[in-house]
Formats: sequence, structure tokens, C-alpha cells
Amino acid sequence: MNAEQADKCSEGGNADYDEIAPEARVNSNRRVPPVWLMGLSDSTIGLTTGIAVFVVPQLLAARHVPEAEIASITAVAWSANFWSVLFAPILDVRFSRRWYAAVFAALTSVLVFITIVKLDHLVILEIALVSSIVTSGLSAAALGGWLSAICPHQHKNKLSAWVNIALICGMGVTSVIGGELVRNLPVVLAAALLGTIVSLPTVMFLFMPAPGPDRRLAGESFREFNRDVLALLRRREVLIALLLFVSPCSSFALTNILGGLGADFHVSPRMVSLAGGAGIFLPGLVGCLLFPVIAKGRPLRLLYLANGVVGGLFTLSLIVLPHAPWSFALALFGEFLFQAAAFCIQIGIVFETIGKDNPLAATTFAFLTAATNIPVTYMMVADGRGYAMGGVAGSLAMDAGVSIVACLLLGLLLQRLPGKAYGACVEAGESLNPLPQEE
Repeated sequence: MNAEQADKCSEGGNADYDEIAPEARVNSNRRVPPVWLMGLSDSTIGLTTGIAVFVVPQLLAARHVPEAEIASITAVAWSANFWSVLFAPILDVRFSRRWYAAVFAALTSVLVFITIVKLDHLVILEIALVSSIVTSGLSAAALGGWLSAICPHQHKNKLSAWVNIALICGMGVTSVIGGELVRNLPVVLAAALLGTIVSLPTVMFLFMPAPGPDRRLAGESFREFNRDVLALLRRREVLIALLLFVSPCSSFALTNILGGLGADFHVSPRMVSLAGGAGIFLPGLVGCLLFPVIAKGRPLRLLYLANGVVGGLFTLSLIVLPHAPWSFALALFGEFLFQAAAFCIQIGIVFETIGKDNPLAATTFAFLTAATNIPVTYMMVADGRGYAMGGVAGSLAMDAGVSIVACLLLGLLLQRLPGKAYGACVEAGESLNPLPQEE
């Protein structure tokens, strides 16, 4: 395939139709949409995460809910990002991935509505909030498997960038407008608007070719499906990706606690909210747009480790700066920039690992992306311990030190592995379907 054909696909042409996985062409003669449109269709999870991490904690604080209880609710909601993978097997069974992506996005919309209208009933709120994280994650996982099937291999770095732009910009949008809607409108109307905003990206599904359901995935038996999952976990590429993702080498968990450190930098709560929204959106957008340029021709696993080391050095440099509003803004923007780059590389590695013609694409996507949330959770605890020991400097040193050491150790380990441990799992045009198939 020549460069002209590749350009046509990224512009929405049909030049790469033959490069799409065969199952993506079943039941659809639609042209392949632009890469940016496919990526932005994955905004639901970002919009929901912004509500869970920024909007709900602010609204609970305004209702004088103790900070410890707010932190507990937020932590439980965040944990759903990795344990919800237990439900992922249903995404490759019976119905199409488009069906699952749309249905779970609709459920997320309803759960967001319940979350906002039940701000004064914390038990119901927590159940709805956690459930919304689960359903938005499952919608994203189904969509990830779908996008992996319809996007040509040579455009998957671009797709990775746009998927993460959707995540980061979605978080930024709801972080900025969510609280304002609830404070300035009747709560039912604000909840309805937020629920509608969360499900809006599904409109883009109408413009994407839809693979039909593959009933061979598990037959009618989950025992056969479990056999396939075990085969998936025996793949070398999956194990390497899991090792990278559960390690703290590029977690940049500081982004989740910097909002609580505004007082240490003499920043007002309102400015923390505005800086948080802008800090997610602007550096996240820059990091995602730069990713396809930086990643071109470079092994993504090595790039992932390099991002962790450079980002860790940036974090260490913050220790010597005075605690002032400008240094707080610098820390926020810098940490989100490196985190955005890490997210892009992670999704790129996931797409590489899935490969082409993979019947468990959605499950693989859900499993690996869920693993990326594990280090964020335990590094938040570690950064909190660092703060208890040495204030802001202790938290910065803990986050950076653990990340840099982990990157160096993993780099040495991958260097010793046989084969191309740093290289891409799938070369252009290579079909990757290692799972056993029934004749």
C-alpha cells in the first residue's frame, strides 16, 4: 500500500478497505471514516471520568461531606477501572461490538443522571457512580475491539492519539462545565444535560462500518471461552504488555492528587478547578497530537519507558521550585503532558498486541487497558505516604523515584529477553490470530 492510499484513509476515503479485518466488512458497506472521527467516538469514558473525579468531589465538598468520605467514594469509583475487566468476556459473545458499545454508553448516561440527582443520598450516589465507571469502561472496551478491527494497521498510532484526545478532552469538558451546570441550573435539568452529554459520542457510531457478531468466539459455552482467554494469557506479547502496564514506570498518579495540594501552593479552590480543567485539556491535547510524530518508526515499549524516565526527571525538578501559583500550574501542566503521552503509548501497545483478525479483540482491549489503572491506584497511596513524610517534596520524590527505578529495571529485563522485546508485536500487514479456531 502506497502513501497516497494511506492518506486517503486518514481523510475518510475507502482506499484501505482491503486492509480492514474481514469481520469488519460483514453487514456493512460503509466507507471507513476519518481516523479522528473514530478516535473521538470514544469520548464517553472521558466525560464520565471527569464527572467522577472532579465534578462529584467538588459538589460533595459544597455539601460539607467530610474529605475522608469524599476520598473514599472517589477511590472506590476509580478502582472500578480495573476490576470491571471481570465483565469483559461478554463483549466478545453473542452480539456485535457496536451493540455493546452503544448499550453500555446509554446505561452510563442513565447512571450519571442518577448520580447527580442523588448527591444527598451517598449510598445511592456511590452505587450509581461506581456503576457508571463500569459501564463506560465496558463501552470503551467494546469500542476498542471494534476500532481495532476496522482501522488499518498503519494508522493505529494516529488512532491511539485520537482515542486519548477523546479521553482527556472529555475529562476536561465535564470538569469545567459539570459543577457550573449543577450550581446554576435545577439539579434535575443539570443531571439530564450531563447524562445527554455523556452519550453524545455514540452518534458517531452511525458513520462507522460495523462488524457483525461472531458466534464462534465461545460457541454456546463459557468453558470454551475460558479456554480461549487462557490461551490469550499465554501469549508472550500480552505478558510483556501486562508487565509494563502494572508497573509504576509511567503512571504519573500525581495528576490525581495535585488538586488537593492547592493550599500548599497558595492557590484558591476555584483556581484549582479552572487550572485542573485547563491542565487536562491543553497539555493532554498537545501530548496526544505529538505522539504520532514522536512514535513514528520507534518501538513503543522503549518509548513507554523513556517517557517514564523523562517525566520522572521533570517531577524531580519541581522539588527545587518555590511553592507559588505559577509552579503549581507548571506541575499540573507538565504531569498531565507526560500522562497523556503515556496513555497514547499504552493504547498503541494495546492495538499492537491485539493485531489483526483477533476474535478476542474487545476482551484483550479491556484486559490490558484495565491493567493500566492498577499502578495509578497504588501510586496514589505511595504519593500520599510521601506527602506524610516530607510534604509536597516527599510526594514528588516518591512518585519520581519509584517511576525512574521501575523504568530502568524493566528496561534491563526487556533487554535480556530473546527476540525483539522492545519492538512492535505486529508488523504491517501481518495477521495475528494465535487463538485456536474450530474447524
